[in-house]
Amino acid sequence: MTHVTGIAAGNGRASNGLYRGVASQSDLLVVKLGSSIGNSFPRTTQLMQGIDFCVKRSLELRQPMSINISFGTNYGSHTGNSILENYMNEIANRGRINICVGTGNEGTTSKHTSGVLTMTPGASREIVELAVGEYEFTFNLQIWKNFYDQFEIVITSPGGTRVGPIPERLGTQQFRIGPTEIYLYYGKPLPYNPQQEIYLEFIPVNEYVETGIWTIELVPRSIVVGNYDMWLPSGGVLNPQTAFLRPTEETTLTIPSTAERVISVGAYDGSNDSLAFFSGRGFPRNGAPIKPDLTAPGVNINSCSPGGGYTVRSGTSMATPFVTGSCALMMQWGIVEGHDPYMYGEKMRAYLIAGARELSFEPVYPNPTFGYGALCLRNTFMLTQ
Repeated sequence: MTHVTGIAAGNGRASNGLYRGVASQSDLLVVKLGSSIGNSFPRTTQLMQGIDFCVKRSLELRQPMSINISFGTNYGSHTGNSILENYMNEIANRGRINICVGTGNEGTTSKHTSGVLTMTPGASREIVELAVGEYEFTFNLQIWKNFYDQFEIVITSPGGTRVGPIPERLGTQQFRIGPTEIYLYYGKPLPYNPQQEIYLEFIPVNEYVETGIWTIELVPRSIVVGNYDMWLPSGGVLNPQTAFLRPTEETTLTIPSTAERVISVGAYDGSNDSLAFFSGRGFPRNGAPIKPDLTAPGVNINSCSPGGGYTVRSGTSMATPFVTGSCALMMQWGIVEGHDPYMYGEKMRAYLIAGARELSFEPVYPNPTFGYGALCLRNTFMLTQ
């Protein structure tokens, strides 16, 4: 929190002004997201409550607000249709508010894989291999698919125990594979999301989930489109060795950076204009809208340290406040100083995208790595003249 805030709006007092933030004279409203529950992240409802508090405070103070969210999770369909994402889209449509969200650090963690099932003879099934590292207490796996695509699942443990084909039956099923209990849940489409979730929870009978290579076999029964995605939990809650053996690096951006109307921010290395390997990459699962919107420096960023002084950190959490502070400066020029009272929401996002500069490492823009390019506030301001 301290490091992120310093990038967006630090006054640089401890460095005699050398390490000032982007919008160094901004007022700050710091909101605690919430307390974690067990080993999990705070609930998304707590994030919604935090945003709601910010919006109400902005109205009370009669000040425009640029909201920074350096937070993300893998849990969800990554289509932008969850309650949280729809809520954030609605808030971003309101006056004098901008929301900037980091795309997460899951780009190369091998926590995502995807594929396409067909009914073609000879290619009738897909086998996904999942390595489970030592001392894994428990973990979950999400499979997201189109509700109208029907397939069964076969699970084989490292010891060779095989269960399935498990029929697609709505609700919860429970079975044991060697020393591991597995809970499997087939979800339903929702009024705001037509995708279907298949949720698997791996729970050890004794201490740890069985170590080694698990295989998850998808057996198609009725396929219309056939695309599917699998995600493991994000945020370092798993052993680094627990990963898909054939991962997919696209669609590794975390939720809620998949929300359509927020400004989604990836990271690049400002020392050489190259990709930050960890940066979460687009596009959302349904292919639209294009995310990330743009990138900002996120490697070896020097900013405020808790307790005083400065420290160097990397991550999209560091890239996002560069954009948040830039939005604050644009809103100061437009709304506070009266040059453009509508400098917020989709208009703000459009100006930032139009001003983004292309990096030489990618020949085609937009792309899943850098979005529309790298933040360039000078170019954006020139577009307002």
